[in-house]
Amino acid sequence: MNFKELRKATGMSQRKFAEYFGIPRRTVEDWERGITKCNPYLLDLMHYKLEKENLLKAETENKG
Repeated sequence: MNFKELRKATGMSQRKFAEYFGIPRRTVEDWERGITKCNPYLLDLMHYKLEKENLLKAETENKG
């Protein structure tokens, strides 16, 4: 799962996602546009946190 897919799986906007993780919105935009890349370990950590807090709506619906 790439960064954009992860954010979309939460149903959060870029702004809400950035606020949730305390990162600049511009960073989220750049990651999604491919201008810069999210470090794989950071992506894994975000996925883990979202999964543990049951915030991955699209994944949960697809598993059902």
